[in-house]
Amino acid sequence: MKEMLETKTMQLPEGFTVRSATLADADLAFAMFNAWAKRVIGENDFVSAEVIREDWSSPKFDPARDIRLVFAPTGELVGYTEVWTNSNPPVHPWVWGRVHPDYWGMGIASALLTWAEEHASRVLADLPADLRFAPRTGAPRVAENAKAVFEGRGFTYIRSSYQMRIEMNEAPPAPVWAEGITVRTSTHEDIPAIYDAVRESFRDHFGHIEEPYEEGLVRFAHFMKSDGQDPDLWFLAMDGDQIAGISLSRLESYDDVDVSWVNILGVRRPWRKHGLGLALLQHSFGEFYKRGKRAAGLGVDAQNLTGALKLYEKAGMSVYRAYDTYEKTIREGREISVESLEE
Repeated sequence: MKEMLETKTMQLPEGFTVRSATLADADLAFAMFNAWAKRVIGENDFVSAEVIREDWSSPKFDPARDIRLVFAPTGELVGYTEVWTNSNPPVHPWVWGRVHPDYWGMGIASALLTWAEEHASRVLADLPADLRFAPRTGAPRVAENAKAVFEGRGFTYIRSSYQMRIEMNEAPPAPVWAEGITVRTSTHEDIPAIYDAVRESFRDHFGHIEEPYEEGLVRFAHFMKSDGQDPDLWFLAMDGDQIAGISLSRLESYDDVDVSWVNILGVRRPWRKHGLGLALLQHSFGEFYKRGKRAAGLGVDAQNLTGALKLYEKAGMSVYRAYDTYEKTIREGREISVESLEE
């Protein structure tokens, strides 16, 4: 009965059905995501279904509650959406979805986004009444169909981000470390200290929201212990016994096994303006190169508040793909996420 009611609410084409997800659905989702990505950007979205399963296993995320799958009358998975309200407080839930390209133009994407918006809004009752509430979503810049759906539902463009890459035809320059700085790799035992450094490093980034410490640490530890994360590629710039900066990397990116990936690059406030970010980045590139990789990538806010974009360009990186972010204000109020450094 629940699925029948949701199908009616979503206004799906006749014969199409909707249900929630389980971890066993990750393989179906993996195939459909890549079918979408190959049509839109000419490449895969993911290299492994395991990445999707690990996402769905994140703390406080429940596939049965937070995902909806749409199936064609043939039984093929053709639509997907997920809603992330596991941050605290969840004032900007993240909505993400895909519709198989063979089924575009049938209203499936709009139906899924309608459900996602309603599902995200269920947390309103638990938020302080004075806080602004605005779900966010996004897509590659070239995904014009997706962005038209966002705008049709009242979402507006707010910001862009870039995937940046570097091609390494020769060994990258050796890093130059500031006086007193040493670099070392990490172990899982370092995760709490690394989390502290990451938390401080990203307080100046757009969208940052302070959340309860223990909740954030649990989510961070889940990410750090997931498949493909390698402590031998977690580089800590140390000033004595203090972590001054971090570069947390993996040998393979999420969408291309030939491209290494810098998950997180950050420098704590007292150690900024001394070339530490560039040195960490060059150190990571050098380690990738030693392991046979000839390309590396990372993601960055296109209007980064701390100048990261210029740093990456200085390191020899360039924009590989652009993504656009949209949001819809459901309730006006006090904005608690970082939007500028003047606040």
